[in-house]
Amino acid sequence: MADHSEKEYLINLLRSKSVLKQDIYKNTVHWFAQLKEELQHCIMALGKEIDDPRVRLRYVDRGEGEAHLYIGSDILIFHMHTNVFKFSNYDFATKTSYVKDNPENAFCGVIHIYDFLADSYEYGRLNDTGFLIGRLFINRESHFQLEGKGDLGMLYRDFMNPVLTREIVQDIIYRAAVYALEFDLLNPPYDSINQVSVSDLQTLSSNSALKTGKALGFKFKASNDIKA
Repeated sequence: MADHSEKEYLINLLRSKSVLKQDIYKNTVHWFAQLKEELQHCIMALGKEIDDPRVRLRYVDRGEGEAHLYIGSDILIFHMHTNVFKFSNYDFATKTSYVKDNPENAFCGVIHIYDFLADSYEYGRLNDTGFLIGRLFINRESHFQLEGKGDLGMLYRDFMNPVLTREIVQDIIYRAAVYALEFDLLNPPYDSINQVSVSDLQTLSSNSALKTGKALGFKFKASNDIKA
């Protein structure tokens, strides 16, 4: 028979932590819906200024947890994670009185921002690589923190004081787009692509087997050499 104290402890966990995570997830869903609306407004605003049909400006809703923003030669993918995460003890947010006074404030939902070449999606090039350029943490009280590349990793680091607004969401979208467009496709070294298989070339026209990425296909964790 289960120990009575363990049973009570489990009940308390379900009442506290599980309910907390549901509240955080609900709030993250709310803000992701706001983000989707701002993505649409972004496309409409840019479309009024840029009338060249060759410039990609398109929003695609991919369901509750994903949205695509085609902008120029890039596609920004906004993905809402279905799980709730807690800041580690090494994160500066946990050193603030806001978290120390209430450790539950350290639990957040997460929205990831990925940058891919638009052609990778439009031509179904499944071998192409993209980059995680930002991730937005949001807690139950809409306090937030943004990590990422360039300005995305510098401007919104104060988890303790500000709360998320539609204006801030809009600013994050524009800054992510600027970073993506300024992060140019680099030509890989000749020796890295001077050998290809017959299979590679046979499938090249329909689904490129030659990996393409903005910085030679390096993963995000190895992209520290990319300058903002």
